[in-house]
Amino acid sequence: MKKLSMSAKVFLGFGIGIVLGMIFQKDILLVKPVGDIFLKLIQMIVIPLIFCSIISGIASIGDIGKLRRIGTKVMGFYIVTTILSTILGLVVAHIIRPGTGFRMYDIQASGEAVKAAEPMSVGSAILGMIPSNPIAALAKGELMQVIVFAVFVGVTITILGDRVSNVKKLIDEGTQIMFKVTDLVMQTTPYGVCALAACSVGEYGLAVFGVMGKFIFTHYMAALSIIVCLYLFIVRGIAKIPLSDFFRKITEVWFVAFSTTSSSGTLPVTLKVVEQEFRVKHELASFTLPLGATVNMNGIAAYYAVTIMFVSQVYGVDLTLAQQASFIFITTLISIGTPGIPNSGIVLTVMLLGTMGLPATIMGMIVGIFRPIDMIHTALNVTGDVVSTLAVARIENMYDEA
Repeated sequence: MKKLSMSAKVFLGFGIGIVLGMIFQKDILLVKPVGDIFLKLIQMIVIPLIFCSIISGIASIGDIGKLRRIGTKVMGFYIVTTILSTILGLVVAHIIRPGTGFRMYDIQASGEAVKAAEPMSVGSAILGMIPSNPIAALAKGELMQVIVFAVFVGVTITILGDRVSNVKKLIDEGTQIMFKVTDLVMQTTPYGVCALAACSVGEYGLAVFGVMGKFIFTHYMAALSIIVCLYLFIVRGIAKIPLSDFFRKITEVWFVAFSTTSSSGTLPVTLKVVEQEFRVKHELASFTLPLGATVNMNGIAAYYAVTIMFVSQVYGVDLTLAQQASFIFITTLISIGTPGIPNSGIVLTVMLLGTMGLPATIMGMIVGIFRPIDMIHTALNVTGDVVSTLAVARIENMYDEA
């Protein structure tokens, strides 16, 4: 009998989890520790994996000019796709109009206090990226600060060249060790995905598609429009990859993203798939993907767009074109600064609502059904990371030959 691939195992685990959740409902929460252990294992390897792989990737590029060129292109893709994702989210929300016909008393019946995030200025956002103590940043898991520190170390090793060849060799060996540890942890993925899927369905069931069904549907349609109108164009037109190959290879990433609802938590799988399945060179993937897991939030940008339009429609507030243009700019900045962890967009949504002059009363209900929304937008986030990396790999001719 042919041995199942990891993608097939993850798919099977996800399907079994959904079925078990529907059968046993809340009783299935007994297996929640299995899912929690899986998430802990992922969290255990993410920081050292990001730190080592970024330094190794940058040092392997070996040319400051080439690094600058690649970095500019990658950030260009990340920023442009975030802006376009926000616009597509607004367009879909305008077409479907999920907030029309919403019953106001439903909001009052489920009110839950959600504290708004402090407004972020550009200066404070940039300042927050720079660690005053790199060791503390590593210990606390401050991803953006870890990435900035790793970039400085990698660039320094590149500048010093042969004088620190031993250090580069040590970093490369450390990266290989982390990939071996990652492979070991990934063997638990089918079981972790199964447990997480079962608990999600058992806790929320199909009731989430009741009162807020149109709202959830709009998020999924926005995600679909981004995949069809944006990602597929980049994959086929720029990366030159057959769509059948793309969908077959990225499936494993999607199921892990659905289960963990964390771009950072999905990163070990994303790295493995991009390097082993799509055959992107290590020095590019190990630089672009950890960076993308922190700053490239196409999914959360679409979430903000749909949610803001939903609330404005519920309360009968017409946002002008100028307000929507301002919203696109603000959302791009906030999306770049949003951590790639579960539920990070909730408190920032309250801040955005306040910025746009909209009430945040409805956020209590949105929190209750945030999980199925977060699932699709996390998958959208990691897909954006992969698509941008594939495009840059094609432009820079950084694919490993089979």
